[in-house]
Amino acid sequence: MEMNSKLRNLAIAAVIALAITSLSACGGKETVAETASLNNLPAANAGEAPTITAPTGAAPTTLQTQDIIVGAGTEVQASSTLTVHYTLMTWSNGSIVESSWSGGQPATFPLAGVIAGWQQGLPGAKVGGRRLLVIPADLGYGPNGSGPIGPNETLIFVVDIIAVS
Repeated sequence: MEMNSKLRNLAIAAVIALAITSLSACGGKETVAETASLNNLPAANAGEAPTITAPTGAAPTTLQTQDIIVGAGTEVQASSTLTVHYTLMTWSNGSIVESSWSGGQPATFPLAGVIAGWQQGLPGAKVGGRRLLVIPADLGYGPNGSGPIGPNETLIFVVDIIAVS
């Protein structure tokens, strides 16, 4: 059974890599895979906490987004209030800093009230979707950091959109 899960995840990663290559050849938007390696993108295990592997290589200097699961519900707008589950990993040490999945309760907040990386990276996502955001420090917590986030830290978020209002 574990082997089937590994094969499924490998197949998903191959499809994503092929899609990224196709988009790149067409002059598409820069993606995580083009600037750095995340070893394995988070699995498309809807309804479950994502598993994130520590990144390798230099951190990207621009916002990177990738839909792991494309939602079919209401679309996130800049003025939306969101209910999400999220996991946060720091690029520099590849450790999970925070996850709403750990507490079992999703977070609800106006998109306008969070870091710029979320404000720029989440519009267009839809309820039911899972989006990967790699956020450079200038769109995150900057030179001051915040709590367990150190100064000038690149952030990796996996965000599941549960509700939009």
